[in-house]
Amino acid sequence: MFEQLAEGFAMALRVDTFVMMCFGLFGGMFVGALPGFTTLMAMAILLPISFFLDPIVGIPFLLGVYKGGIFGGSIPAILISMPGTGAAVATTLDGYKLTQKGKSRKALDIALFSSVFGDTASDIFTILMIFPIAFLVMQFGPPELFAVLLLSLVIIASTSGGKPLKGLVMMMFGLWLSFIGTDPLGGVERFTFGLFELKSGIPLLPMLIGVFAIPEIAIVVMRNQKARQLAALLGERLSMAEFRRCFRTICRSTVIGTSIGVVPGLGQVVAAMMGYSAAKNASAHPETFGEGEIEGVAAAEAANNAVNGPTMVPLLTLGIPGDKVTAILLGAFVAQGLRPGPQLFTEQGSTVFAILIAMVFANLLFLVIGYLSIPFFSRLVTIKVSILIPLVILFAFAGAYVFRSDSFDLVMLVAFGVFGVIARAARFDVMPMVMGFILGPPMEYAFGQTVAMTNGDAFGFFFGERLGALAILLAIPCIGFFLWKRMRSVPAG
Repeated sequence: MFEQLAEGFAMALRVDTFVMMCFGLFGGMFVGALPGFTTLMAMAILLPISFFLDPIVGIPFLLGVYKGGIFGGSIPAILISMPGTGAAVATTLDGYKLTQKGKSRKALDIALFSSVFGDTASDIFTILMIFPIAFLVMQFGPPELFAVLLLSLVIIASTSGGKPLKGLVMMMFGLWLSFIGTDPLGGVERFTFGLFELKSGIPLLPMLIGVFAIPEIAIVVMRNQKARQLAALLGERLSMAEFRRCFRTICRSTVIGTSIGVVPGLGQVVAAMMGYSAAKNASAHPETFGEGEIEGVAAAEAANNAVNGPTMVPLLTLGIPGDKVTAILLGAFVAQGLRPGPQLFTEQGSTVFAILIAMVFANLLFLVIGYLSIPFFSRLVTIKVSILIPLVILFAFAGAYVFRSDSFDLVMLVAFGVFGVIARAARFDVMPMVMGFILGPPMEYAFGQTVAMTNGDAFGFFFGERLGALAILLAIPCIGFFLWKRMRSVPAG
């Protein structure tokens, strides 16, 4: 693998890769800085662009959108107390107070530096961790892969949105959707309802844009947000002494965010709140937090950006996305012919390492672009939503159509968009459904291989000396525990 790492380093040093990462970072910051618009929306809308680029260019472009969007959400959080992304919620606690004190530039600077440091450190950790984890995963056979995928689906579905039963229902629905089309093992049509367009299955891109971007657009429209007056960028830039004072907090939050990023299903919001709480508890003056403490901004931003890199570990080694954004990234990998999982590193290891190394380079670009463009992005909060919404809708429909140039994809986009709006109104999290849809085919294929290996005894490996037996046996009590927990939370009578 060290040869693949060296080759990947050389592959990452491409001019077009750096150029597209710059566009991705700028685009992510642009959307994140708009009140009410999210990184998830940016990823879903810009996803089709990556399909027309080389994988070493297209995937880093999306990673740039990811990184830029997370930081961009801190700009309206600091300036007008309206987090652009969920990850910036903790940033509002002290960021807006600093703006009211005329120190908004200091808050924006520490948010940028903390974001870059946390992101870079976690990316390096990811590259180092990929080696041993990928080696372990390569030892997996079909039974182990099936069991681990099943266990991951159960855990994520059971913990999503605090409603285990709803998460499990959505997961099962997603699995059913993945069965629509032609059976990959037997070649038999399933659940096509006589529609020729469904013989090849449900298209992934219209589903992702529909369930993720359309509900976000609907929320912005229903809020009917008005332009907010931008708080004046008063005060000086961040000093080196202030950064040194925050450095221990930044390191602590980076460790917290990195640890959370490895675990699928937690994400930036949890990391930011935990990093903020840890900083407040460790402070000699905890009473200053929430009143305009610069360390509070540093803690939240370092933690939420440190999640970005480690989420790639389960994504690349097992094909398990850790959150909604990495679910979109998984769709990009699949569309590029890079199917994450045990065989990815043996078949296309150099390409994978090139993408991971590009992530580190992206942070250097992130620092330069962010520092120079903060004044520009901070003024985006005054743009009228009525101007932006039609453009976003246009990009959504264009993106869903151009990949296959099939009008049926637009029907799917609208259908899943309506479904996403209804699901959100009913408080159903669509993430388990999307994960069930994406992980269903490899899980079904691994199960089919297991049946063949055991001469028709599908559950024969339960009693064998395999890791799969442990994962399957763990899935059963997980389901029972979360259902029991849900039943206890329902009041009697």
